Amino acid sequence: MSKNKNELVSIVVPCFNDGKYLEEAVQSALNSTYKNIEIIIVDDGSTDNTNKIGTALSTKYQQVQYIYKNNAGLPAARNTGIEKAVGKYILPLDADDLISEDYIFKAINYLQNNEKTKVVYCNAEFFELKKGKWKLPPFSISKLAKNNMIFCSAIYRKNEWERVGGYSVEMDTGWEDWEFWISVLKDGGFVYKLPITGFYYRVKKGSMRKGMSKRSKAKSIVFLNSKHSDFFERELGGPLCVSRSMSKIVNRLSRIFR
Repeated sequence: MSKNKNELVSIVVPCFNDGKYLEEAVQSALNSTYKNIEIIIVDDGSTDNTNKIGTALSTKYQQVQYIYKNNAGLPAARNTGIEKAVGKYILPLDADDLISEDYIFKAINYLQNNEKTKVVYCNAEFFELKKGKWKLPPFSISKLAKNNMIFCSAIYRKNEWERVGGYSVEMDTGWEDWEFWISVLKDGGFVYKLPITGFYYRVKKGSMRKGMSKRSKAKSIVFLNSKHSDFFERELGGPLCVSRSMSKIVNRLSRIFR
């Protein structure tokens, strides 16, 4: 596999009222050809059967832990799981999504042989209410300043999470992944996209990816600008705008007519 040792991978599975999908997500991780894994389910104050399913999975499988916490949002739930994780590598996996059998194996093989690479992800597909390839643009740091092209279930080293202070709990209505990747990558480091389909995103009624309100987006942009002003100044010539794709043009015009 690699010249390096078979390091532990911690798969962190936050779950809020998605108990009916939880076992399928956990099973997709257990089916991995890379076997040195731990799976940490974080129940973020669910009111459905998540407690029952999570407890049963942790009883049945030695690699699975179940943690219950009061509801505080997705970023806080991820942070709780990662804080408990003992693996060198982290794979966040939402409770309603799936991974392929070979995703972890190939991602870890690449990370172990490319120390300057911070993040590895892959091709992705939608399933359930929407089917087909998830056509994400190629990664570049300049494009990352306007939009996220790395889904939540990329694999990275835990020390990167520690270095940037984890997921920002202020981003509790969405875009928490985008903010995290900015934190990890804005000062350098490579990203690699595996040429395999290894991630499956479940599109269901109320999926957060499509569900952010204008108010939530505006609030998130204010936070992003406050935390990463240096990054947006460098890449966009000024702050991120509500019309994100227009940020460079708006900032250029604002300088001209200042």
